[in-house]
Amino acid sequence: MRKLNVLVAGSTGYIGIQLVNILLKHRYVKIKYLCGNTSIGKNISSYDSRLKNKKLPKIVKFNYKFLNDIDIIFTALPNGEAQKISKKLLKKNTLIDLAADFRLEKASEYLKWYKQKHQAPNLIKRSFYSLPELTGNKIKNFQIIGCPGCYPTSILLALTPLIRKRLIKQNNIIIDSKSGYSGAGRGVHKKYKNKNLYESFSAYGVSIHRHNSEIQQFLNKLNKTKVEFTFTPHLTPMFRGILSTIYIDLKQGITINKLHKELVNFYKKSTFIKIAKLNSMLSTNNVINSNKCEISICKSKNKNKAIILSTIDNLIKGGAGQAVQNMNILKGFKENEALT
Repeated sequence: MRKLNVLVAGSTGYIGIQLVNILLKHRYVKIKYLCGNTSIGKNISSYDSRLKNKKLPKIVKFNYKFLNDIDIIFTALPNGEAQKISKKLLKKNTLIDLAADFRLEKASEYLKWYKQKHQAPNLIKRSFYSLPELTGNKIKNFQIIGCPGCYPTSILLALTPLIRKRLIKQNNIIIDSKSGYSGAGRGVHKKYKNKNLYESFSAYGVSIHRHNSEIQQFLNKLNKTKVEFTFTPHLTPMFRGILSTIYIDLKQGITINKLHKELVNFYKKSTFIKIAKLNSMLSTNNVINSNKCEISICKSKNKNKAIILSTIDNLIKGGAGQAVQNMNILKGFKENEALT
């Protein structure tokens, strides 16, 4: 089988580095170009010692002429950049974006939440938002793939099967998510230079975090009714990992055993989803450095309520790993290729 020629734009960020490490293990991929803006001419191993002595190209500035000999373009760039590239795609190219450029279905929503005008609004309908375990093979009809955000991945995987089956009430869902600081990108060190990033715990984006729009869009489509939730993210003094704690109200007659059974049945064929035993306490250590998501259903001290725990590695299942998983499905490879 001919190897796919791949370009990674934004290769030196936390997600980009993770992506390169995964793609190096992929039997059907050749990394043709590594692109960056402030690192041109450098070896990517200067950003990650694991890449030392690997046969990788030096970092170059992105050029549209590269599209002539590229099959897959992964974009781990600031929001808005993938939109520019999308307008220049050739028929042979597939764009897999790890930022937010093709997550929302309306250009007006993108403007509202990201405070910038969408530069390729006519391409939104030709793109596909793909969370593999929930969207499956539908991805195969699209050239532009929008990968979910890290918080939404942990949240949607936990809630979707339960809302689809109408097992929980669709109002008053409370989502409390904690992430390692790598989720904020390399710029986090400058942003928090006046705070003790490594020994403090911070809430941020209360009621206005951009991922609200993505979560809302997906959940509303499940039963074509509005789902009401409150989402608060937190930055923790660890490098990677996400733990989302979700508080839900049960419908009359529904038990946590019923929720657990539904999740087990829904994900029984999913390679990367593990449903823990009832009332299991989860840790990010369960999933670090993997493309897995682990979910637990726990009882609440309040009758007719329950607590869901969902944990992922934000850089892999919430980022680079999920992007490669999407490529694998799109191109007909084994879903776990390079991800075990």
